[in-house]
Amino acid sequence: MKIYNGYNRLNENYTLMTDAYEYNMAESYQKDGIDVKTAVFDVFFRKVPNNGGYAIMAGIDKVIEFIKNLKFNEREIAYFKRQGYKEEFIEYLRNFKFTGTIYAIPDGTPVFPNEPLITVKAPIIEAQIIETAILSIVNGAMEHATGARRIIEAAGNAPVMEFGARRADGLDAAIDASIYGVMAGCKGTSNVIAADMMNMKALGTMAHSYIESFDTELEAFNRFAINNPDNATLLVDTYDTLRSGVPNAIKTFQMLKDMNIKANIGIRIDSGDLAYLSKEARRMLDSAGFPEAKIVLSNGLTAETIETLINQGAVFDSLGVGDNISKPAGRMGCVYKEVALENNGEFIPKIKLSNDTIKIVNPGFKKVYRVIDNNTGYAIADVMTLYDKEINLNDLVIVSPTDKLKRTKVENIRLVELQQVIFDNGELVYEDPDIREKQKYCDEQMNLLYPEVRRTIQPHEYYVDGTEEYVDFKYELIKETKEKVKK
Repeated sequence: MKIYNGYNRLNENYTLMTDAYEYNMAESYQKDGIDVKTAVFDVFFRKVPNNGGYAIMAGIDKVIEFIKNLKFNEREIAYFKRQGYKEEFIEYLRNFKFTGTIYAIPDGTPVFPNEPLITVKAPIIEAQIIETAILSIVNGAMEHATGARRIIEAAGNAPVMEFGARRADGLDAAIDASIYGVMAGCKGTSNVIAADMMNMKALGTMAHSYIESFDTELEAFNRFAINNPDNATLLVDTYDTLRSGVPNAIKTFQMLKDMNIKANIGIRIDSGDLAYLSKEARRMLDSAGFPEAKIVLSNGLTAETIETLINQGAVFDSLGVGDNISKPAGRMGCVYKEVALENNGEFIPKIKLSNDTIKIVNPGFKKVYRVIDNNTGYAIADVMTLYDKEINLNDLVIVSPTDKLKRTKVENIRLVELQQVIFDNGELVYEDPDIREKQKYCDEQMNLLYPEVRRTIQPHEYYVDGTEEYVDFKYELIKETKEKVKK
């Protein structure tokens, strides 16, 4: 199991976490004797959530544990018996072991529409059985990580704390939001169990209920500050931020000073006009002789509202963000599509056609590379090619897979292959990095993107292209497939 400071992240057998049609197809494959054919499936998404410029890859840690734990115990076997599955299929399940190869882009990597995030190459029956769980894991993890990174980018140099456990859809989702939020760059979390998993100190201030539990706001502030001098951040908006909260906070800070108590002092504002209130609070704190007092802003912050606050001159030292990391509005919509099927040792490409161009799958068993401009150090595009084709750096033209007229010759570049082998013929060969390593990696990878791609509003489109050879191959396959349909 993936151990987080003594915790098993996935301590349940989720073999039955799938849709019924996966097992219906699996049994049918077996009956027809094609269950051993090797298929290739790609996981990808078609559109960045919230009209953003990028998404953040996440969930590989949980995919690893799901595959490692994939087995049919007597409880699972009993289900199939009750549902009337044939004995031959049940016996296959009883002896099941995943034997395929899984390639994936590492957690923390910025990723883009219609490129393979995860590629499963396995006997088709195995590849089919794991589809739903992989999509469930990756969709949720990427939503949390992408939501968090958008917040972090908008916040600039101000640290972001993840405060969303109580807004999540259940305990597992709350933990995921905290872990993938930290992975994406949050400086900490209020979620104590997640903090313990990551061997971090949980972060937090106080709630309005604490203040309401005392006769006066000042008494509440005094007691909290004396009891918590290392974290004397006072919530100042319970009654009236500027006429009561901040003045009482200043009185408490003066009390600490008079008592020679060394303290880390600050205020948190959780409602109202945060831009105006933060500026006035800063002025009041400075005038009272407490320029060292920090200001924390919270209250349903989004990337857009954070940028608005900055543009309005809001003054803050850090942000507490919950809802839009634990339960972001945008959904990833990752899908799992067959792109190739082995026949006599050769991978035959498969394609799903649609009247909607964006839904036409990029076919074939592929590799995907990030194209880095050596002059600027920035990534200029990702490029796909068939798995057995080499790319000539001296003569590389990248072409849009949906519009052959959009083509660019790129020079003085280097290529970085994005996917890594996670499982090789059923054996785990990838060492999942520590959460701090992933956070550092995410920061490094984001810095490879142009600022225009990273911006919140109307970001520049980052291109996922193919080599000339690959795009010609795709168009020819579309033509051949349409001709077959006509017949």
